[in-house]
Amino acid sequence: MYFGGETGSVTAGRERAREGGGVECLNETDRPVERCHHSNQDSTDHGWDVGGIMSVKAFELVPAVEREQVMGEKVRINIECIECCGVHLYLGTNDCFIHHFLLEERTTTKGKLAYNAQKLLHKYLGLKKPVTELKAASALERLIVLCDSTITVVDMVTLEPVPTGGTKLKGVTAFCINENPVTGDAFCVEMAVVLARRRAVQICTVHEDRVQMLKEVTTPEQPCALSLDGYNICLALSTHYMILNYSTGASQDLFPYNCEERKPIVKRIGREEFLLAAPGGLGMFANAEGISQRAPVSWSESVIAAAVCFPYVVALDEGFVTVHSMLDQQLKQTLSFRDGQLLQDFEGKVVLASSKAVYILVPLPLEHQIQDLLASHHVEEALTLTEAAQRNIPKEKYQILHKRILQQAGFIQFGQLQFLEAKEHFRKGQLDVRELISLYPLLLPASSSFTRCHPPLHEFADLNHLTQGDQEKVQRFKRFLISYLHEVRSSDSANGFREDVDTALLKLYAETGHESLLDLLASDNACLLADSAPWLEKHHKYFALGLLYHYNGQDSAALQMWVKIVSGDLQDSTRPDLFEYVVDFLSFCSNLDLVWRHADWALQKDQRTGVQIFTKRHTSEEKEGQLNPDDVITYLQKHSQALLLYLEHLVLEKRLQKEKYHTHLAVLYADRVQGLISRPSATDDQLSAARQKLQRLLKESNLYRVQLLLGKIQDSEMLLLERATLHGKLEEHDKALHILVHRLKDSAAAEDYCSWASASHDQSYCQNLFHQLLSVYLDPDVPGGAQTVAAVDLLNRHAEDFDAVRVLKLLPEEWSLPLLRPFLCGALRASVHGRCTSQIAVGLARAHNLQLQHDRLKYRGGPVVVSEKKGCQLCHNTFSEPDCACLPGGTPVHIHCVAKKALNLPVERQHENAHRSNHT
Repeated sequence: MYFGGETGSVTAGRERAREGGGVECLNETDRPVERCHHSNQDSTDHGWDVGGIMSVKAFELVPAVEREQVMGEKVRINIECIECCGVHLYLGTNDCFIHHFLLEERTTTKGKLAYNAQKLLHKYLGLKKPVTELKAASALERLIVLCDSTITVVDMVTLEPVPTGGTKLKGVTAFCINENPVTGDAFCVEMAVVLARRRAVQICTVHEDRVQMLKEVTTPEQPCALSLDGYNICLALSTHYMILNYSTGASQDLFPYNCEERKPIVKRIGREEFLLAAPGGLGMFANAEGISQRAPVSWSESVIAAAVCFPYVVALDEGFVTVHSMLDQQLKQTLSFRDGQLLQDFEGKVVLASSKAVYILVPLPLEHQIQDLLASHHVEEALTLTEAAQRNIPKEKYQILHKRILQQAGFIQFGQLQFLEAKEHFRKGQLDVRELISLYPLLLPASSSFTRCHPPLHEFADLNHLTQGDQEKVQRFKRFLISYLHEVRSSDSANGFREDVDTALLKLYAETGHESLLDLLASDNACLLADSAPWLEKHHKYFALGLLYHYNGQDSAALQMWVKIVSGDLQDSTRPDLFEYVVDFLSFCSNLDLVWRHADWALQKDQRTGVQIFTKRHTSEEKEGQLNPDDVITYLQKHSQALLLYLEHLVLEKRLQKEKYHTHLAVLYADRVQGLISRPSATDDQLSAARQKLQRLLKESNLYRVQLLLGKIQDSEMLLLERATLHGKLEEHDKALHILVHRLKDSAAAEDYCSWASASHDQSYCQNLFHQLLSVYLDPDVPGGAQTVAAVDLLNRHAEDFDAVRVLKLLPEEWSLPLLRPFLCGALRASVHGRCTSQIAVGLARAHNLQLQHDRLKYRGGPVVVSEKKGCQLCHNTFSEPDCACLPGGTPVHIHCVAKKALNLPVERQHENAHRSNHT
């Protein structure tokens, strides 16, 4: 119910409620109807209403002292001031009485806090004036009283006046206690006093038996109100606020304020920080330097009192109590309150008084406030309040609380599809990711022991509850979980439940057809086979299922799955090249039983690809898990194309130096060539390609059995070139050249043969071979006679490969020199070049020898200088002739001196030995 004042107050309250985000309605009696109720207690007679508008329920209004306990039967008694010290409550009234109450806290049956006030004493001061101010000095057990402009000190227990040492403080208009004292004396209270009609502030100390004035500080104007913190005095003058440091004398004007129009508010809210009532209905914060480090709060123009209970600023005006946050300056709660007179905070306790009764604004626990904000989805406010609660909560408890609030906030934003914010809160709150996975039906493994947190972090049953059948939302939620799980598994957040994370991620990938499914299975993972296999099969991800089997060591099951896909028994288009993949898999498979079991299937499907099972493997006869080439060759006998490709791999690629492999490959080549020759449908290109392979092997290999091959192709007139190569391998060059020159009549082939056959021999061997070819050309006894043109061409093209002298002896005398001009020029050029090269070599050898002799002389030492002025180092006589000897170091001495020294040396050694013996 609402005990309203004037309509203006109702309007102001409505406007403030609207600013705070609350909703206020009017019923037919034009009374505000609360959105949230703090209490349903009937308090009509007390003049207060517990209904209010709020975004958070920060305080509950609880009666403390009833009007009967203060007034009794006296109707005109009003409360003028209050003071609270622990459980002791003091009231000053307009009839010059001080009332002392003992406040007892109790908890109601509904779990709410209530107060019982027991009146201990009341005392009449005898001045017939209102008691305007009360301040407790608990360390001294004294109560400082301002009544009739005079400060007196009374005992807190008996309320009897105590002596002040003769100091009289009269004409006082205001005073305040320094809650941040600078004297360092625990048994005195510092106080600032404002005297009437004086532009000054007196700094005093109150002791147990006296009041002592320390200093008087001059002010520009008569102060109206003040507050004291350390050396800093915050003053409300008649026209403006200012801050004054009475130690240094420094001052700082703040902002204008007309104290005659409205009562100023100057309140210390913390160390070197004050709260002031500013024009425009603002509550301004200012520190000792005159700087506002917080944004102002917007309260009513008619605020008459304010209090601070962190993190809230509570303000009282003519009809309402408003609660603003110091963190975001927003209105959080509004309480209707009629006849409000006083509002003060005492050690975290906010006391509110009308003219007749006293109430306490009991702050709800911050945890409850935070949960209320989260329940109304005010996430940012809840997080801001949580961070502010850090100063009031033990560190370990706060860390637990902070993490939980972050997790709850994440789920709220998750439900609102604000995935980026939700992910950040989950990360900071170190969310057990299974809390999130559990919202998605069937994603957690059946073997998981996870149970949701209690009390729950959210209000969602599952994804179906969240989306209400909206498939677009379902897909958005799944895409978010995929992204989040991908980040989680790459960090340490999944430690301890990696199986749950990877299994859930696999199911999501399979269900959504995500491209990362194969990457997950091909990398290190903890997917549970029992849960994952049915899921992959359900969504027709058979290739991925094979990968899962392989990762879990079940290669046989993996191959069976892949073979079914290749054979068409199962439909999965994940890998169009699956057959090649299976072959590659088998080529690296260490289980040889599986290799042999599936090799025949692969070879029957495609011999060229299937043989890669063997060609891509390491060949060894000793190492475990590797195949013996002999076994493979035996196995491939029924697959001719594969056998040929495998032998080519061994001989041409692996370069295995075994006669049987080379011979086998050569025989297969020869058989293929002969088969193509006998097949009418074979093309020239096919035959040419087959012969090139055979010829290449015959020329390059030295390991095959030549006689076997020669016997195999001896009767084939199409393979004369191959027969010539085989004769060359047997050093039967005459036969080879005869075939090339007289049967094939291929001079170019004959010349190439000579170059090939002499490639690994010295120059003389090469010359002999070419001379042999020249002799074949010049032989007159063969059919057709000598081949003069071929011989001339041979000489002119290969002049460097012949001995010119031998050639000239062989040539018929009737040949003309112009015919052999290229040969003779080349031979002459080669001869001159050889002679010049030899001369250069001789010159280089001589130069090298000379250099060696020079180096030898250099190491033997430099010249020895002997003159008539230079003396011998042994006899000290000068030299008369150049003959001399040199001591080590190059010192010249006479030759006869050196000889004499050599003769005397054994005698000297005998004397030395005798001396050593005597000494011994």
